[in-house]
Amino acid sequence: MLSAQGSHAMSSSRVVWKYGVVVIGALLASLVSLRTPAAELREIALRAEGTQTQVNVRLNQATTVRFFGLSQPNRAVIDLASTSARTLKLPAATGAVLNIRQAARPDGGWRVVLELPEGASVRWQQPTTSGSRTAEVILSIQGEAPSDASLSASAPEPLKAVKAADSSPFAGQDVVIAIDAGHGGKDPGAIGRGGTREKDVVLEISRLLAARINREPGMRAFLTRDGDYFLTLRQRIRRARDSGAQLFVSVHADAVLDARVSGSSVYVLSLKGASDEQARLLADRENAADLIGGGAIDEQEPALASVLVDLVQSAQIGNSMEAAQRVLDSLGKVAEVRKPKVQQAGFVVLKSPDIPSMLVETAFISNPADERRLTSASHRQKLSEAIFQGVRQYFIDHPPDGSRLASERKSSPVVAEREGVTRGGQL
Repeated sequence: MLSAQGSHAMSSSRVVWKYGVVVIGALLASLVSLRTPAAELREIALRAEGTQTQVNVRLNQATTVRFFGLSQPNRAVIDLASTSARTLKLPAATGAVLNIRQAARPDGGWRVVLELPEGASVRWQQPTTSGSRTAEVILSIQGEAPSDASLSASAPEPLKAVKAADSSPFAGQDVVIAIDAGHGGKDPGAIGRGGTREKDVVLEISRLLAARINREPGMRAFLTRDGDYFLTLRQRIRRARDSGAQLFVSVHADAVLDARVSGSSVYVLSLKGASDEQARLLADRENAADLIGGGAIDEQEPALASVLVDLVQSAQIGNSMEAAQRVLDSLGKVAEVRKPKVQQAGFVVLKSPDIPSMLVETAFISNPADERRLTSASHRQKLSEAIFQGVRQYFIDHPPDGSRLASERKSSPVVAEREGVTRGGQL
């Protein structure tokens, strides 16, 4: 049992570390912003013909774009990374767009919200460049405006500035989980004896996982790649950060020389050595993926940034371990687990300094039995559900401040009573 003095010392160190991480995070954000020129939102154009309404959002240069929908009331939300809108004049509502609002985000981005009638459907035209980076967003909306739509066509009321504590203009921010399907495009990843390609099965598992997350109130998924195209390891990290993700899950199904090796594994970053030789070999193989696309794994950073990154990563590894262990425990209920504890290795894709990150080896495609299971739709569904349950449990236990999950936790009388007793014991 800890003495009062020991408890106080530990509590004080946690407070100092917590605020140290906040300061370091702010410095890192400043370093990133200095290297990344901000785009400017120049125009939002609306055109309605019958029940079809087209929305064109134009910027002066390409940036990362994220799109999602909200209900009650029906809304389409467009988040533009590293973007300002100093000279933008919003158009009057027309067609199926009942109102337009906008607001700056605390991460340096810009949010546009379109209010839509009930029953409207929205299709986002994929940008011509790979992924979600583009200089123009085009939305096609199918829906009829209500008969009193003219009441909504007055000058739209702008959103209030978004507070740093809650980066959403809506009550209760969703927790964002970045799902990273490994490999893609010219990089097939590992290939099983039966010809199964890693890039295909992990994309399917990732899509199932994202769909499951999106069905959970208070949680939202972001896919770093939602198609068969190549991304460098650093691009995956940047996309996750631009999405505002609070957890990064990279999904794989790797191969090893020994076809007898099977089962699921979960890894987090190691700043030192790997947990074992197998972990080191896997990390070396995954880190070499950039060589296929001609990308450089190591980017030169200023000395100060390197030191700060190491400090923040050390703090995040603890969070990563907690989340990863929950996912590993959950996987153990539906599949064979190779090792009951989370492993560590120097995976480049896990080196986001400010996002807890894990790499999930769903199975070894080099094992014939694992390969057969990976080709089963029902087994892929079980794997995605197991990963989801682990992620969900982590955020129930550690809901981010300002999130809907945090609000629900505080309003729970059972949780409030338990936390009150705990705090009383510490004091």
